[in-house]
Amino acid sequence: MERWTGRVALVTGASVGIGAAVARALVQHGMKVVGCARSVDKIEKLAAECQSAGYSGVLIPYKCDLSNEEEILSMFSAIKTLHQGVDVCINNAGLARPEPLLSGKTEGWRMMIDVNVMAVSICTREVYRSMKERNIDDGHIININSMNGHSVVPQSVVHFYSATKYAVTALTEGLRQELREAKTHIRATCISPGLVETGFAFKLHDNDPERAAATYESIRCLKAEDMANAVIYVLSAPPHVQVSCNSCEITSLL
Repeated sequence: MERWTGRVALVTGASVGIGAAVARALVQHGMKVVGCARSVDKIEKLAAECQSAGYSGVLIPYKCDLSNEEEILSMFSAIKTLHQGVDVCINNAGLARPEPLLSGKTEGWRMMIDVNVMAVSICTREVYRSMKERNIDDGHIININSMNGHSVVPQSVVHFYSATKYAVTALTEGLRQELREAKTHIRATCISPGLVETGFAFKLHDNDPERAAATYESIRCLKAEDMANAVIYVLSAPPHVQVSCNSCEITSLL
């Protein structure tokens, strides 16, 4: 990770769960991390914790609604002005709403498309532009996906969510191919965990907290820190090594 010391990473959805764990790990390894979310209170608290811990990097909170393209573009403009640009992009933000295919609300579907697909695509496009403007040829784009992007489980409330994650699988492979066609050494990786114990299920089942809690009690879940370790592993790979989509499906052994 030494080659990333002092360089800039963007982590979306950095306020809780996987995003917060990844942001902390990157700061611990000496990176300047722009952590964005719709609310930055928790990121500000995390930034203070990182500073108190004496980590060599820094966490910079940034308020951004990823369902709004103008806010995303404004964020990249601010990063360019203050920090020159982004060298590593962790597209982590994602959400699920309990909207089945036969009875779901269009609003919920659109929300998932906007955050899980459109925001990933816009951030990817903008970070690539940032890298090219500065002749950065060793950058890395990591999409935090899901096993739901590789198989459809028999639970109607996550079928549309699964469709958006299948999109992330296709987007990452398409990105890898386009980067190769462009003869760049910028890398693209898709990390697809199984069930991770975060607040995700409580947001999905916000009207049924008992069902949400039962989701995490049914099996030994992954932790957000496991995902942070996976990101560090991917970034630590030598420049000639490409950890691609199909190599990064992560589940608990117990």
